[in-house]
Formats: sequence, structure tokens, C-alpha cells
Amino acid sequence: MYKNVIFDLGGVMVDFSPKDFLLERFCNSSTEDKVYRLTFGSETWKKLDAGLCSRYEGNQAMLAAAQAEHCGFEVQEVLENWTSILRLRRRMVELVRRLKNHGYCVYYLSNIPEDTLALLMSRGLEGLFDGGVASCEVHINKPDPRIYKELLKKYQLVASECIFIDDSRANVQTAFQLGMNSIQMKDSVDTLVRSLATCNVTLR
Repeated sequence: MYKNVIFDLGGVMVDFSPKDFLLERFCNSSTEDKVYRLTFGSETWKKLDAGLCSRYEGNQAMLAAAQAEHCGFEVQEVLENWTSILRLRRRMVELVRRLKNHGYCVYYLSNIPEDTLALLMSRGLEGLFDGGVASCEVHINKPDPRIYKELLKKYQLVASECIFIDDSRANVQTAFQLGMNSIQMKDSVDTLVRSLATCNVTLR
């Protein structure tokens, strides 16, 4: 019997489509690929998620790398505007509330820097969950199994009683290997609700 549902934040609770964002900005596949590599896909971005550098330090490192590849202007624009893509998914918020009303505990497990987590909380996630673990707090990013274990330990959860929802296949696979039932979110909230129903999680 499942008692807990664990949600990723970016790409699940909020929109997070950096490649679409870059496509709208540049309309040039070569530029998009380069800017993605220097920002969202960079090792520096992973360090930001893991809380291993400050936002200022991270931005400076990404800008320096971009300037060396003659695209400092493009990367500067991305760093100044990328948070606009973090739009709250109201139907997901409604789903979390319905789960709580049906007696489930709900948590988040997210790769996210401290400032971005604070931003999302201010945009409507504050008080929604029963708890959670952010990568910036424990200095570990998914899909490293240790961050999942941190969540289980912190709230004394049993893996077999948890359903984990993430848009990343690698993250879902790790959760499954640790004994959780795992759902990769690909499409709509309706599809997710149907997937939950197959786990005997009904919200009627």
C-alpha cells in the first residue's frame, strides 16, 4: 500500500523547458546547442544545483566560458531571463492537494539551487508539501542514490510505500532501483493521474 508520493519540481510541478526557451530566443540550432552546453548543460549548472557555488560565482564562471567561445552576449541574456520559464503548473498543485486530502503524504525531491527553490516557494509552492529535500541542501544531485536515501531517512519513509514522479528517465530508474514505484512524467496531468490509478491511487 502506498502512503507517500514524491515529486520532482522542475519539469513536474513547474514548467522547465530550457531548450524551448533557447529556441524562442535564438532560432539557430548551432547557437542554441552552444548556449545550452555553456549554461543549463554545464558542470557549473550542476554545481549550482548541488549548492557548491553561489549564483554570482556560477554566473561568472558561465560567462567566462561563454566569452572564451565568443557568445558572452547570448549567455548573459539567458542568465538574466531564464527564470521566466519557471511557470507554476496549477493542475499539478491541485493534484498534490487532492492527494493530501485523500490521506497521502507528499514530498519533493529536486535538483535545485537555493535561490531558485525560494523563488518557486514564493510563486505558490510554500506550504504545499509535507516536506522535501533539495540538492542544494545536501550537496548531492539526482540521480545519485544518496539524495533519495536522504529523503527516506529524513522523514522515516519506507521505499516500497513511496511513488516517485520525475520527468527524467535516469532519476526515475534510480528511484525504482531503490524500491520505489516510479513514474516518468511525459505528457499531461491526466496521463499522470491514469498512471497513479494503475498504482491503486484513486482520487475520486
